[in-house]
Amino acid sequence: MDRRVYGLETEFGLTYAPREGGRLMPEEVAKYLFRHVIDYGRSSNIFLTNGARLYLDVGSHPEYASAECDSLTDLICQDVAGEQIMHDLALRAERALAADGYDGDVYLFKNNTDSAGNSYGCHENFLIPRRVEFARLAEILIPFLVTRQLFTGAGGIATVDGQRQWVFSQRADHLWEGVSSATTRSRPIINTRDEPHADAQHYRRLHIISGDSTMSQTTQLAKIGATDLLLRMIEAGVPLRDYSIAHPTQAIRDVSHDTTGRAQIELASGRRMTALELQRIFYDRAVAFVAAEGAHHDQLERVLDLWGRSLDAVESGDGTSVATEIDWAIKHQVLSRYAERNQLSVDHPRMAQLDLAYHDVHPERGLFHLLERRGAAQTVVDRDAVARAVTTPPLSTRAKLRGEFVRAARAAGRDFTVDWVHFRLDDDRGRTVAVKDPLSAQNDAVSALIDSIEAT
Repeated sequence: MDRRVYGLETEFGLTYAPREGGRLMPEEVAKYLFRHVIDYGRSSNIFLTNGARLYLDVGSHPEYASAECDSLTDLICQDVAGEQIMHDLALRAERALAADGYDGDVYLFKNNTDSAGNSYGCHENFLIPRRVEFARLAEILIPFLVTRQLFTGAGGIATVDGQRQWVFSQRADHLWEGVSSATTRSRPIINTRDEPHADAQHYRRLHIISGDSTMSQTTQLAKIGATDLLLRMIEAGVPLRDYSIAHPTQAIRDVSHDTTGRAQIELASGRRMTALELQRIFYDRAVAFVAAEGAHHDQLERVLDLWGRSLDAVESGDGTSVATEIDWAIKHQVLSRYAERNQLSVDHPRMAQLDLAYHDVHPERGLFHLLERRGAAQTVVDRDAVARAVTTPPLSTRAKLRGEFVRAARAAGRDFTVDWVHFRLDDDRGRTVAVKDPLSAQNDAVSALIDSIEAT
């Protein structure tokens, strides 16, 4: 596909820390967090003027689903804007709690696990042509997804065989199938739910739920950009050898637990390869593909550079070369230096606290954002671009229409219903417009609907 729609859905961890008084359960804190949302949209499931969706998911996890983006730059803007929107809700919740006599802080974490062993996700969405055979797609993608944590993992400290140690991925230990329609009961690497939010005759939505939520903009860029390149190779019919893995869920754990990148993976053919060997093959093929076919998406050179240098860092055992760009390396450097200064072992409780603090979305309190302010974490987009993305949709996709419709209806005080495809005014006429092309930023019927709002 020359133009592809990308989207990210991020579930956030939520907790409340009282200074005085009793504790609150997550579901109670979630009610305060979404009080403003319900007042604003009369629901805990709404679409915003930036085209994104905001809702409360199962397990009292606030979730932000980005608007449709056709550039990686827009996607990063939308993703970081989601953090800002969540932070603003947390501040409102704290004020509401204080008014009710609760003195404490609301914490939102962009991570994937909590202290009780629960996991919540970061779901990646890619619009792909219906003509691509899904079985072949999954056959090629799963070995890539199992091993891409070498440059896309959030990193951290986890318990493995009863011992605390460094790992590449927070999500890997919570996956149980290679391909499945489930999302919570039996989490797969690739989810097969066929909801394209587009013309189903021509498109399907690839739904990947195995990746980590990442704080680093550059890690997010590498994750989505490299996956997009592999999809483009598959769509172009580039011959790719069969590297099907015999036991994908065991392999994804093994790769995560071995930060040398040399964990042996058994292929379905009986052959054994390391994560580094597999990723080198995918990377080399992507470089050759780009050289032969030309540019494919924005940020292409940066994606290939990050991908290649991350593999070099894993192979050398020295993450300092990507320690301002790739989450696992950023976190490992900061926490290791702290442990060395304070003579702490990896299993010390303060290390776990720092690991969690890295994912705090609070721009002043969160460890990652402190590093970003100090120039110790690189960015893709600037603060002004993120501030615009909080209220303004991408201008080259269907999100533009949705954002304009939501803004006009709210400004006029009109009742309306909107989802990814449909735009409806809830009046006597019940006018509904369906826009099945997510790459369309212009639609006469939606424009007429907006004009009718502004004319009344």
